Amino acid sequence: MFSDLEKIIGVKFKNIKLLKNIFIHRSYLNESRGKGLESNERLEFLGDAVLELITTEYLYLNFPNPEGELTNWRSALVKGENLAKVAETLNLNNYLQMSHGEEHSGGRNKKYILANTMEALIGGIYLDRGFLVAKKFITKFIIVHLKEIIEKGLHIDAKSHFQELAQEKLSVTPVYQVLETAGPDHAKNFTMGVYLKKELIGTGSGVSKQAGEQAAAKDALKNKKWI
Repeated sequence: MFSDLEKIIGVKFKNIKLLKNIFIHRSYLNESRGKGLESNERLEFLGDAVLELITTEYLYLNFPNPEGELTNWRSALVKGENLAKVAETLNLNNYLQMSHGEEHSGGRNKKYILANTMEALIGGIYLDRGFLVAKKFITKFIIVHLKEIIEKGLHIDAKSHFQELAQEKLSVTPVYQVLETAGPDHAKNFTMGVYLKKELIGTGSGVSKQAGEQAAAKDALKNKKWI
């Protein structure tokens, strides 16, 4: 069942039970009582810590930049959006075990579930094969995106940056409003607008209000020629 995945990630698991555990979403337990299963949440907890340590070590050893910049780069690498993107390229959703209800609500494609599964996979690799194999995996599939993140400015918190400049230059605090929502409940898309006083400065869309606000802030920075 997992042979294709093991080839893609370049990791051969010794403990198949652990490998299966990586893909058990907690909703699946409700329909599988008595089977002695455990959800992947504890592996996710471990994987999150392993990912942060290895990413931090890589940045520290390879870049002389100030701590603030390294922190922003690390945040962009380990954030859910980036992890979900990597999970999609590895087709992790094909292996998820979840309840029928979660399945029907689009659970296999939910970004936060994919990101959590990615962290659980890292935790599983660390437990099964150790630190060096986990480090190789993280470097190959996650840290590889660092160049793109820096070049495209994906590490910049556009919302905070826009607020700082708006307060510094105009003594105004930006206000965000929902302009439009679209899509079913399990896959809503939010179009947000950012205003300075009553003037609409930028708009942007995302799968959450927060993501839409970030996109709107980036648009506003461009429109005000502040970047």
